[in-house]
Amino acid sequence: MKKSLVFLLLSCIQFVNSQELALVKKNSKIGYISKDGSFKIEPQYKSARSFSDGLAAVENGGKWGFIDAKGSWVIPADFKDAKDFNSGIAVVQKDKDWVYINTKGEVQKGPTTDKVFDFNDGVAFFRQNNKVGLINNKMNVVLEPKYDQIKPFENGYARVELNKNWGIIDANGKELVEPVYAEVGNYFKGTTWAKKDKTFGLVSGGKFIPVEGAEKIWDFETQDLTFAKKNGKIGYIDLKGNWAILPIYDKGKAFSKNLAPVLVGKKWGFINPEGKFVIEPTYSDAEVFSTNGLAPVKESNWGFINESGKLVIPTQYGITANAIIAMFVQQDKGFIDGVARVKNEGKWGFLKPDGTVLANQWFENAELFSKSAEKPQPVAAPAEKPKQETKAATKPAAKPAPKKKK
Repeated sequence: MKKSLVFLLLSCIQFVNSQELALVKKNSKIGYISKDGSFKIEPQYKSARSFSDGLAAVENGGKWGFIDAKGSWVIPADFKDAKDFNSGIAVVQKDKDWVYINTKGEVQKGPTTDKVFDFNDGVAFFRQNNKVGLINNKMNVVLEPKYDQIKPFENGYARVELNKNWGIIDANGKELVEPVYAEVGNYFKGTTWAKKDKTFGLVSGGKFIPVEGAEKIWDFETQDLTFAKKNGKIGYIDLKGNWAILPIYDKGKAFSKNLAPVLVGKKWGFINPEGKFVIEPTYSDAEVFSTNGLAPVKESNWGFINESGKLVIPTQYGITANAIIAMFVQQDKGFIDGVARVKNEGKWGFLKPDGTVLANQWFENAELFSKSAEKPQPVAAPAEKPKQETKAATKPAAKPAPKKKK
């Protein structure tokens, strides 16, 4: 009987679906809109940040605190400055010191560190005696300080420097690529590009595989091909280091949806993995396809084409890149989670895939949508069915470094 009661109680608890909210500025005040274009939180703040981990840092009377998706204060505005939450931890300036707090606003004490770093992928750097290690969001040491430098994590992996050589670790501090290379790329399907002495190649299974004639290699993104340079021209290599597409293009960008933008002369088009043009060189610039099958292309301004090359949204907008989103698999330009942030006649708004503007609204500023989870709450049961670096006490925590430009 007791077990049945517990089951019934659990079945009556449902989590409110996380909402995606975007920070917008209207009439010089900041508020937040939902994906239907309506204001979830009316414009009322002079300074604020986007939601992260369900909370947004907001200024009130010269002090910073955190609100939830309903606009209620969760952590009072008691801080001189505040950064975004990540992995349940935020860096805030309390009096003269920068400290960690959890989502209840409680100060979290970590190991002694020369500088305070933002959390990312569940870990944060800490520095002792000019060496960098990792802590988790419980403030426990994951990796003792041993590296000279650790770059921000991307999809659970980070580049590390030791004695001017580079390798790769995971978020547990495990060394996946020994730091013996002059340069390394991101980590994708157990492989990274690297530079050994003056030779570019791939590292897989601990072995360095030279790529014939490569002068530079870019990061693998979402597909098993990436672009590389040989004799000043761009081609594409596979995960085994073979030239899958000969280097004959003036510029290139990543594959997505089995299409990659390439430049021939002064015009951009799109090729398939066999190196054949699917969309002929027509545009003055082009970006990779988003997951919804639309890609930004430029004439005098930007518009969007589909995978067959049809212009479905006229070239009349400015488009945006976001350095934080660029740290992840999502594309940093064009459509992200169903909408594209664009600029028109000095105002910002969100395009939907059909070319209409979200709620037909334009703003003085608009940031990308971010998830805003709300706390679980009980609901009635059915009738018949049981989400960079800060110098301690002096400087704010810096944002993660942007991904390299292609």
